[in-house]
Amino acid sequence: MDYINAFWVGGLICALVQILLEKTKLMPGRVMVILVCLGAVLGSVGLYDKLIDFAGAGASVPLLGFGNTLWKGVKDAIDDHGFLGLFEGGLKASAVGISAALIFSYIASWIFKPKMKE
Repeated sequence: MDYINAFWVGGLICALVQILLEKTKLMPGRVMVILVCLGAVLGSVGLYDKLIDFAGAGASVPLLGFGNTLWKGVKDAIDDHGFLGLFEGGLKASAVGISAALIFSYIASWIFKPKMKE
């Protein structure tokens, strides 16, 4: 049942974002910022952890989950280091995901040899 919940929750998030992109004039970059901020807000009020407990990767993989991860990192770092934790918490919490994205993108560029658009 865990896989089914992850599938339908992740699919619902993606479908809602696609509808938002199709029905509004918002650019994709702005929608991504909205999702990250919404994930942080939902995490700060305690709702997103309940969704992750229910849906697992279906809730933690989309950009909402990234915003929640940033929030958790900032909150923990502020508790440990005070005001300076505000600046280091998000970077420390998301470093693995960001590094993986950069490394795998670089490897993919070797394999597929991307070209500039003309």
